[in-house]
Amino acid sequence: MSQPSHNPAPSTAQSTVDPAEIERFSRIAEEWWDPTGKFAPLHRLGPVRIGYIRDRAATHWGREALSGTPLKGLSVLDIGCGGGLLSEPMARLGATVTGVDASARNIAVAGLHASKQALEIDYRQGTAEALAHSVDQGGDLGFDIVLALEIVEHVADVDLFLKSCGRLVKPGGLLFLSTLNRTAKAWALAIAGAEYVLGWLPRGTHDWKKFLKPSEVVRGLEAGGIATKEIVGVVYNPLSRTWGLNKTDLDVNYMLFGVSNLPISRG
Repeated sequence: MSQPSHNPAPSTAQSTVDPAEIERFSRIAEEWWDPTGKFAPLHRLGPVRIGYIRDRAATHWGREALSGTPLKGLSVLDIGCGGGLLSEPMARLGATVTGVDASARNIAVAGLHASKQALEIDYRQGTAEALAHSVDQGGDLGFDIVLALEIVEHVADVDLFLKSCGRLVKPGGLLFLSTLNRTAKAWALAIAGAEYVLGWLPRGTHDWKKFLKPSEVVRGLEAGGIATKEIVGVVYNPLSRTWGLNKTDLDVNYMLFGVSNLPISRG
């Protein structure tokens, strides 16, 4: 465990929280587990997201991905966990899961649903930067796996968020991130199409100016000690109505994973 440092806690001026974003998602928190509701796109994305995390983590730690509990013994932090759509599958895969969200209503919904499923998940209201500060102070060594999926495009301070996420990963651990690319195609499909034409998402869910190029994410994660190992596109097939991975099409949605190369001592 690293020795406590004397760095002050992040000031209120340094925050990843966007109050408008928190309020928007808090208003519809009760719909997290409705597969036909406002979070239906995340339900449809579930299989490809979970499979990607499971398979890359299993390979990294030399485990059998289809063993049932390939994440057994590993600690997972789900940042921006919402109602727990990723936290619960990670727990079922054997991981010890901590879910963090800035919205108290999201945490309440997630905790209630997990209890009904008899799943032990540590849900906390908080932020990535506050947890990272705790790690820097020697509170713990971080997590084997940190998840930051569909969250970075909603934060107020991208650089602080990405650096904080990286600092939360144990040395040699993995970070997974997914977001939207800042391209004309992403605006046409993810905003004009998904929000205004198809009605998949509530209007105003996304701000195209907050979408990030893969190169921007990679640079931001490097500041937190994360070396990106792979970037893949996540594409929608309208015929099968399913999502899949595509290594060459990063134009709209993409996922990546990286490895922490931070030294053991973080003080």
